[in-house]
Amino acid sequence: MIGPDGEPLARKYYAEKTGKDLDADEMQRGYEIDNGKFVTITDEELERLAPEKTRDIDLKLFVKEDAIPPVYFERGYFLTPAGNSEKAYRLLAEAMKELGNVGVATFVMRGKERPVAIFSDNGILRAETMRFADEVRSHKQVGLPEKKSASAAAVRKFETLIKKKAKRSFSPDKDQQAEDLLKLVKRKQAKRSNVVEIKDYQRQEEGPAVDLIQVLKKSLAGKR
Repeated sequence: MIGPDGEPLARKYYAEKTGKDLDADEMQRGYEIDNGKFVTITDEELERLAPEKTRDIDLKLFVKEDAIPPVYFERGYFLTPAGNSEKAYRLLAEAMKELGNVGVATFVMRGKERPVAIFSDNGILRAETMRFADEVRSHKQVGLPEKKSASAAAVRKFETLIKKKAKRSFSPDKDQQAEDLLKLVKRKQAKRSNVVEIKDYQRQEEGPAVDLIQVLKKSLAGKR
């Protein structure tokens, strides 16, 4: 199991109790079935359970845009047409916009099958990776109290506070920490301070673009 800081809990527990650290070959993967009881899982067993590596997007169905609660959305990506599929790409985006529909599909990402919602966004197709149902916790699971009614006077007070902060449009803030880090890197680069070179280093090239339209056509036709 992994803690909130990304450190395996077993390693942290062992270190706290013994003052020593566990080596990688001293640890095993496990699935907790009871308090303190685990079923061990090997790397080979995990590999057999992993989905087939594919670049296909398996389109399952279309739903209305407001049918998916926002809590399921995880991370957004823009989808671009490949080859000569730009016309079909634009037609699909326009048709989805006119109908107010979102495509629901699955695809394999980093060795794990993930659900994804495909939106039409101003003529561009946008994919939002989604959480599975068991990854979303209810208000009861996080300890939130049951909904209770509030007095009209209290509601009006908060409405006044909200209106004072209300704006017509939203403009997201920049990541100031990332900008400060980039400035620091540039200062060090200019001074040739702490600059190291890795011999025989080659940047990994990006994979070929996916022809999304052909993939969707295959899914709609029931082909994999």
